[in-house]
Amino acid sequence: MRTVFLAGHAKLPQGMAAQNMYEMLTITVEMDRTYGVIIETSCTLATEHARRYVSELLKGYSLRDGVEPLLEHIEKHYLGKAQQALKAAVKDLFQQYVLMYQKQ
Repeated sequence: MRTVFLAGHAKLPQGMAAQNMYEMLTITVEMDRTYGVIIETSCTLATEHARRYVSELLKGYSLRDGVEPLLEHIEKHYLGKAQQALKAAVKDLFQQYVLMYQKQ
């Protein structure tokens, strides 16, 4: 296969709708193995609108470029209560990416 599936997790803040359904925020991505480009994403935020928005924020980004530009992108464009959890989940996802390449 030319793609790989990765997941990142983070604890959600208290008082969020998604926190009532899930204790953890999970972000999953399908990524091109060769270029590290995120092809498809999903997350466990409560509303469809938030899930779509986060998906659009991450799609097309190459993890080969590192995690910092993606974190800055989230900080600039996602101003919801879950911002810190999103950033933590993306950092966790990036660690899975790094581990994948260390094992090869």
